[in-house]
Amino acid sequence: MKKILTVSELASYLQVSTDSIYAMVREKQIPHIRVRRRILFNTELIEEWMRSKAQISI
Repeated sequence: MKKILTVSELASYLQVSTDSIYAMVREKQIPHIRVRRRILFNTELIEEWMRSKAQISI
């Protein structure tokens, strides 16, 4: 997997819409990097973020 993902690539990876990704960015719910007008995601930080959000279901 690439080290840096775009909004579209992350949406595809997480199987959510790009609108959902933009909403999470806007609400500061997901780690991201802004480079001028681009929003980018470090895959290591995203993996860590997903582990921290994971819940055990019984």
